[in-house]
This record gives sequence, structure tokens and C-alpha cells, in this order.
Amino acid sequence: MIMPTGTIVNVAAVLAGGTAGLLLRSRMPDGIRTIVFQGLGLCTLAIGIGMSMKMQNPLVVIFSVVLGGIIGELAHLETQLERAAAFLKARVRSGNEMFIDGLITAFLLFCVGSMTILGAFDEGLRADPTLLFTKSMLDGFAAIALTATYGIGVLFSVIPLFIFQYSLTLFAGVLSTWLTEAVIAQLTATGGILILGIGLTLLDIKRIRLSNLLPALVIVVALSLLFPG
Repeated sequence: MIMPTGTIVNVAAVLAGGTAGLLLRSRMPDGIRTIVFQGLGLCTLAIGIGMSMKMQNPLVVIFSVVLGGIIGELAHLETQLERAAAFLKARVRSGNEMFIDGLITAFLLFCVGSMTILGAFDEGLRADPTLLFTKSMLDGFAAIALTATYGIGVLFSVIPLFIFQYSLTLFAGVLSTWLTEAVIAQLTATGGILILGIGLTLLDIKRIRLSNLLPALVIVVALSLLFPG
């Protein structure tokens, strides 16, 4: 059994950053909270643009996002995730109105990206958690801003974060044969588009049901293998 050192550190960093964000939130005037929220949205847009620029085959990415969205809508993924988050909210007896949004937004931001995949692979194949340590530092700082904005729901994003990231580590040997550099580039670009959606939501420009677009991340891998180059 692989010891998920990098993922454990990642979870600890999010919890530490989130706790700091909670302490700041209680002392933060509304004006500062708003500008932090907007700054985080702009930074998220910048991250999404950078990731989407890795796109190698635009048609594959476009088709993956469209088909993934259709599948997600038909499967009501957003509703299912919201129900799971609402169940967790009820169990912890949280009165935070933004609990669900915070959990889902944080999970997407922490897990949709090449550092998650490559870091988990490095730890699974070479027992090297260095990249996940770097990701942990970035996620910790992001957790401060997210929790200052959304509240305690961000802290509970560590549950799906741990499950998703550790699963990649455990199955790194199998998945690495499929996720070549070209496929990861396409996957990163697709993830970047989803992160752009997070930025638009944070800036209150347009709320996008991003959870329903998650199947695009699976479809883009399949299409990239079928139509390389």
C-alpha cells in the first residue's frame, strides 16, 4: 500500500489555510471580503486561461466539453453533488448559507489541474511527493481566500480531495500508460475551461453548473487517445 504523504500534506495545508481564512473572515469588513472575492476570481480566470492555452486539438476539447455537459445534465451531477454536500452540511449542523458552494468550488479548484494528476503519478510511480508539496502550498493560500469568502464548507472539500487524489496515486501505474504527455495537455486544457467557469462564477458574471461539465474530463482522455495529434 502506497503511503499518500503528498496528499496528506495537501489536506493538512488546505485545513490550515482554511482555518486561517475562517479567523480572518470573522474580522473582515464586507468591503475587504468583496475585493478578496473579486481578486480570487481574477486570479482563477488567469489560471484557467493559462491551462487552456495548452490545448493541442481544439475540436477534441470543444466536443468533450459539449458532450460532457450533455451527459452531466442528463445524469443531474450538479444536483447529486449538491445533495451530498447538503447531507454533509446537515450532519455537521452548519448554518453557513454558502457551505455547498464553498465545498464544490474548492474541490473543483483543488482537483482540476495538471499538478493534481502529475503529482499523484509522481508519488504513485516514484514515491516522490515533491510536486504535491508544491501544490499543497498553493492550495493552502487559495484555501485562505476561499474560506474567507465561502466559509467552513471549503474545509470539507478535503474529503473528496483526498479520495480523488489518493485514487490517482494508487492507480498511477495503470493510468500512466493511458495519460501520455499529449493526453495530459488536452486534459489540462479542458480543466482550464472548467476553471474559467469558476472564475466567472466568483466574479458573479455568470453562474455555470460546472459539476455537470465534469464528464468532459473523462471524454477528452478517450477522444485524445482515439484522435491523437
